[in-house]
Amino acid sequence: MPIDPRTPVLVGGGQVDESDGGVEPVDLIARAARAAAEEAGSARLLEMVDSIRIVGLLSWRYRDPGALVAERIGARPRRSGYTGNGGSTPQVLVNVAAEEIASGVADVVLIGGAESWRTRMRLRARGERPAWSRQDESVEPADIVVPDVPMEAESERRIGLDRPSFVYPLFEQALRIRAGHTITEHAAVLGDLWARFSVVAAANPHAWLRQEFTPEELTTPSDSNRMIATPYPKLLNSNNMVDQGAALLMCSVETATRLQIPRSTWVFPQSGTESHDTSAIAERAALDRSPAIRHGGREALALAGVGIDDVEHVDVYSCFPSAVQVAAGELGLSTDDPARPLTCTGGLTFAGGPWNNYSTHAIATVASRLRASPGSYGLVTANSGYLTKHAFGVYRTEPPARGFRRLDVQHLVDREPTVRALNSYVGQAVIESWTVAHDRTGAPERAFVAVRTPDGARALAVITSTSGLAALSRTDVAGQPVDVRADGSADLR
Repeated sequence: MPIDPRTPVLVGGGQVDESDGGVEPVDLIARAARAAAEEAGSARLLEMVDSIRIVGLLSWRYRDPGALVAERIGARPRRSGYTGNGGSTPQVLVNVAAEEIASGVADVVLIGGAESWRTRMRLRARGERPAWSRQDESVEPADIVVPDVPMEAESERRIGLDRPSFVYPLFEQALRIRAGHTITEHAAVLGDLWARFSVVAAANPHAWLRQEFTPEELTTPSDSNRMIATPYPKLLNSNNMVDQGAALLMCSVETATRLQIPRSTWVFPQSGTESHDTSAIAERAALDRSPAIRHGGREALALAGVGIDDVEHVDVYSCFPSAVQVAAGELGLSTDDPARPLTCTGGLTFAGGPWNNYSTHAIATVASRLRASPGSYGLVTANSGYLTKHAFGVYRTEPPARGFRRLDVQHLVDREPTVRALNSYVGQAVIESWTVAHDRTGAPERAFVAVRTPDGARALAVITSTSGLAALSRTDVAGQPVDVRADGSADLR
C-alpha cells in the first residue's frame, strides 16, 4: 500500500558529547545536525531545512539561535523558533513538526538543542565569561513556540521551595509511604532502580557517565556523593554539568524518497499527546500520582492503536527516581523488568541531563533502537517542571495506519480532583511528606514539609530547628503533628 507523500518521518538523529569543553551551544547543535544528516545518508538535507526549532538554552543567551545554526549548516530556513524552559519541549516540537509536515506547512524540520553548562560553570569559577557568539539588536528574536513551564507558585515561593532537587524528594517520600516501605527498605528500591539505569548508560556510546554503579554506591552519602535532599544523594539527581548537544531531522516521505534516503533509516512518529498537572504542587490530589501522565500516555498509545504491552522500547523521563516511579505507575510499566528497561539512554544522571534538551537525546536513541528492531514500537515520555507538563510520542519504522495523530488531552486531566492549597496557614497540621535539604558540607540546612490541615487542605512549610532537622533526617515522621506559623515556618509538636 503506498504511503501518503506528506507523511512525516524522522530520518536522522545526531548526538555529540564535548568532554574537552569550550564549544558553544550553537556549534554543538550544528555538529549534532551534521551527525543527523550523516545518519540519514543525505548531506543535502541540511541545505533544504525550511524550519529550525531550538530547545531553550540556559548556558548562553542568543536572540535567534536557529539563525546561527542555519549559517553553520548552510540552510536558509523560512522560520526559526525557540522554546521556553521545560524538559517536555523536545517531544512537543516533534509533535508540532509532524503536524506541520503532514499539512504541508513545513517540509524539512531541524529540531536541536545543546548546553555547554560544564564549560560555563568552569569559566564562572575563574571569574571569566566565554567569548561565544553575540547577536546585536538588529536581529529579531526567534518566535517562542513553546512557553516556559510555570515553576513558582506562591505556596512554594514563600518558603524557598524553588528547585527540582527539593521538590522531587517530596514526591519520593510520598511514594515510600504509599508502598509501606521503611526508610531503609526504600533506599534499597532506589539503589536498585538507578543501578539498572547506570547499566544502560554504560552501554550507550553517547552517555556522559559510562559507568555501572552498585545500589550501595548510589544511595550511600560520601565525599563524592554528598546528600542533596533526603533521600537523594548527588547520584540520584539529574546531572546538568555536561557539554552535550542533540538534533533531529524530520521531513516528508516525498522528500525522503526524492533524496534517496534509505528506507532503513525511516522512523515514523505514530502519535503525540500533551497534558499538564497543576502548576502548584500543593493543589495536586496526591504527591505520588500524575493524572496528566496517565491520560497523556494512555491516549498516545490509543492514537497509535497499541497498548503498553506492545511497546518494546521505552524511555521514561528520568530527572529523579520519583519521576520514573510515578510515570511507570501511571503507564502500567514495571520498574524492574529486565526485558524492558525504563530507559534507552541511561537517564539524566548518567547519560546526561542537558537541562531542557535531554529528550532530544532520548528520541534519537529510541529511533536508533527501532531501526535495529524493525516493526517494533517505541515510547518516549518527556516532563517539564515538577512533574508539571508532559509530552508523549509513539514511534515505529512502519507508517501509522491512520496517519500521524496528535491530541491535547487536557480536558481529561481537568476532570480529575485537586486539593485546596493554602498559601498561608496558621495552626496544627499533620505531615504528609517531607525532605531535608543539605548544604555543600553535607549538613542538614532546612526541611520542607507538605502538611494536611484538619479539613483536608494542604499547606507547604519549612522547618529549620536543630531538633526538627535531626528528627526529619533520621526517623519516619509521616502523620506526625506540626505547628505551622503565618510566615510558613513550622515545628514538630
